[in-house]
Amino acid sequence: MRVNGDYDVAVIGGGPAGMAAAIAAAREGARVLILERNDQLGGILPQCIHNGFGAINFGRDLPGPEYAYRYEQKVRALPVEIKLNTMVLDVTGGRDVFAINDDEGYLHFKPKSIVMAMGCRERTRAQIRLPGTRAAGIFTAGTVQRLVNIEGYMPGRRVVVLGSGDIGMIMARRLTIEGATVLSVLELMPHLTGLRRNYVQCLQDYDIPLHLSTTVKKIKGKRRVEGIETIQVDERFRPIAGTERSIDCDTLVLSVGLIPENELSSQAGVVLDDHTRGPRIDSSMATSVPGIFAAGNVTGIYDLVDYVSIAGTAAGANAAAYARGTAPEKRRRRVRLVPGSNVGSILPQEIEIGDDDSRPTIMLRPNATIDVSVRLRFTADDETVTEFRERYARPSEMIVKTLSARHLDQLRGDKNEEYQVEIV
Repeated sequence: MRVNGDYDVAVIGGGPAGMAAAIAAAREGARVLILERNDQLGGILPQCIHNGFGAINFGRDLPGPEYAYRYEQKVRALPVEIKLNTMVLDVTGGRDVFAINDDEGYLHFKPKSIVMAMGCRERTRAQIRLPGTRAAGIFTAGTVQRLVNIEGYMPGRRVVVLGSGDIGMIMARRLTIEGATVLSVLELMPHLTGLRRNYVQCLQDYDIPLHLSTTVKKIKGKRRVEGIETIQVDERFRPIAGTERSIDCDTLVLSVGLIPENELSSQAGVVLDDHTRGPRIDSSMATSVPGIFAAGNVTGIYDLVDYVSIAGTAAGANAAAYARGTAPEKRRRRVRLVPGSNVGSILPQEIEIGDDDSRPTIMLRPNATIDVSVRLRFTADDETVTEFRERYARPSEMIVKTLSARHLDQLRGDKNEEYQVEIV
């Protein structure tokens, strides 16, 4: 089998991060290959027919398919080779990419650099250990989204949604519009896990009740779901006896979180972050393996697709620079960022503090709800080195901050190599 070394940059995944990476790399003059396992580009976006995409990158409130179409048009206007229906089987630390498709069989590529853009997947019933029978009528929210929006099937008529993630709330509204009765949205956490705007537009506007600190205790039914039993939980997520409630339904939709798709990253030897479950990356989207970059939901779950595309653009441009050997030398000082009090995760996990005008952007995921003004502090040895203010902190909304010249000057004047980032 011939090893194909004709490409400078191989992008694994043709979703919003992958398309943005391919565009950026091709505009830098790189020979780019996209490997996509589906039969079209766009990732999950073609089935996301609701609005909420493009406010940052296009200044428009677009539905998912149009956002994907706009990026696909840019990709196809450039000399980017696209292989659809192509499954990547393995990636090595030496940048060997092994893939397969029906038309060409087994493929072996040897690009000069790689962008990991595989996105994420939904947590399943098995992963949350949901008790009860194995009856029909239990779906993940993404599966329901595809059934209704693409395939034209209704999964059921009396529906309960477990989890207040964005897709779950959006599908609660979508099913209601299509004639189903959504009886309740249950959330294990004591707070909303999706965006506040989706709570208002999808649940409140359609009179769909939300029950916090509540989960499914039991699923009833043998061949088909006939109902569920719910139970409330305390602050340590322990069931509270006597709070059980039965709901008659024929469908249970699971919106219980997303996980970065990182089997290929692990195979390549990329170091994964304990908090995001995606690759540890630096300001250039580089992973721990030279020549392998990562962007989008494969690194951690983003709120907005616009930020996914921005990350993809950075990864593609830096992958192209690495491929042609013109990547800037790493500046003298690199510092690690570690989640501290009230911070669940940080992207990137490493930034560079140099003497030039570059200003890194960080994205923090709070793990506590603080609906008053907060301070985000960089601390080392219990001393605050720099800080900035935000209006509030909510687990459902990432805090995106580009460090100012003042913040960088304060970090430059400190000699620590690791900082805890905390919200107080």
